[in-house]
This record gives sequence, structure tokens and C-alpha cells, in this order.
Amino acid sequence: MSMSILLIEDEPGLVLTISDLLAAEGYLVTSASDGETGLLKATSEKFALIILDVMLPKKSGLDVCRELRHSAIDTPILMLTAKTQVVDRVVGLKLGADDYLTKPFDPAELLARVEALLRRVYKENRADVRNFQFGDIEVDFERSEVSKAGRPLALAGKELQLLRYLVNHRDRVVPREEILQQVWEYDSAVSSRTIDVHIAWLRQKLDNPQNPRFIQTVRGKGYRFNPST
Repeated sequence: MSMSILLIEDEPGLVLTISDLLAAEGYLVTSASDGETGLLKATSEKFALIILDVMLPKKSGLDVCRELRHSAIDTPILMLTAKTQVVDRVVGLKLGADDYLTKPFDPAELLARVEALLRRVYKENRADVRNFQFGDIEVDFERSEVSKAGRPLALAGKELQLLRYLVNHRDRVVPREEILQQVWEYDSAVSSRTIDVHIAWLRQKLDNPQNPRFIQTVRGKGYRFNPST
């Protein structure tokens, strides 16, 4: 299951651009073209993140943000503001927005902000997985026990750590630099092929090396673990 993002934006061209950009990264995007519709969707459906424009018809983005926070909805909000709307940025943050991005923006910066917000919320709200099952694989991370189709399967310690990190961060792309820092505790400037080697070993034991189902490579980005494939 991919993460769902609600985009509340009234410019059709920007809606299409952002939606395509996020969809290419594996996110599910729902859009609303005015504040009232966006507020209704945000309060009636579950989203991992809301991208909210300040200038909207029917109800402003600031009002939407205010009402969401008053309704105790803590979904992270990334606000989009015009370059000259300095006051709106400050007010938006005071009302409970988590971050803002000024228009026009670089697509890479939007993706970076989205991933950073989701990473932060994930770290605050999601505990490490102790047991996990995908396909015919069962893993007990606490006991370091793995089985495939009911038969014991041996994984090295670092392979288990890498698998656990990917499982914990499933349904989002995990950059190679992040894996190096969090699993190997290397400096982000270090260039290493060790991740590729360990990914290959995991695929050999758990997946299909020629056509990976669970551990997917996102070219130029990193790796995504997808248990529902």
C-alpha cells in the first residue's frame, strides 16, 4: 500500500505537474481544487501528508489549516505560498503547518520536503517491526529467525538489519545515503557498494533477483520495500 497525499490546489497545470511528480515516486495522490472540498476530504479520509495552497477559492488555505488543527487532525501540512506572501508563511506555521514552499519551486525541492516530512512523522509515530510476513516469508526480528515456505532460512546479522530497516520504512523510497548512515553508521559522504551487495544477497534468498517483487530499486533514488506486490 502506497502513502496517500492530499493536494489542495486550484491551478490545473500545477495540480497535474505535482500529481505526476508524486505518482512517479509511488505516492497515491488525491486532489481538491478549493478549500471547502479540500477540508472535507482531509477530515473524512486518511492521508499521510497534505499539500495545501494558501490562495484558494471558497476557503483559504490558512482557514483550512486552522480548522484541521482545531479538529485535532495532525496530518503533516506542507503549505504552498507565493514568493511575496511572507506574512502568510509565518501565519501558516503559527496555525500548525509543518513546512512551506514558495512558488515557483523546483520539483526536486518539493520531493525533498515531502520525503523529509514523511520521514519525521514516521520516526515519531512508527515503532520498529518485531514480526513481519510477506509472500511466503516470515521474519521474527527479535529472535533473528527467518523462514521461507515454512523452512528455516539463514540470514547474516547485517542482512537482517538491512531488511528490518527497509520493512520499517516500507512504502517509501529509502535513499542509499540514509541506509549507509542508519544501518552501517557510515558518514553520508562515504561511497560504498556494500548496500548493493547486501541487497543482492537478500534478493537471492528472499526475492526474485531477475525481477524483484519486494525489494525494488528506484533508479537514482534508493530502494523501496513493497510487501503487497
